[in-house]
Amino acid sequence: MGMTSSERVRSTEEAVECLRAALEGAGVALPSLGVDPVTAATGEPYALVELGRCNVRTAVRLADALRGAGEQA
Repeated sequence: MGMTSSERVRSTEEAVECLRAALEGAGVALPSLGVDPVTAATGEPYALVELGRCNVRTAVRLADALRGAGEQA
């Protein structure tokens, strides 16, 4: 049995919150981070996560955080 629409949205919202917390831990805030409302309303198993737009400083911090995470692996 597949997930209901509300279960899919809740699952995606949980993923968004995990990502938001991880980004904040790396000193990065994506103000537009959220669940894409169009895909959340479809029958797809998982909605898309909308990362949104950010300013240049945030983009540089995100790149630095990703490079740092890659070095730790």
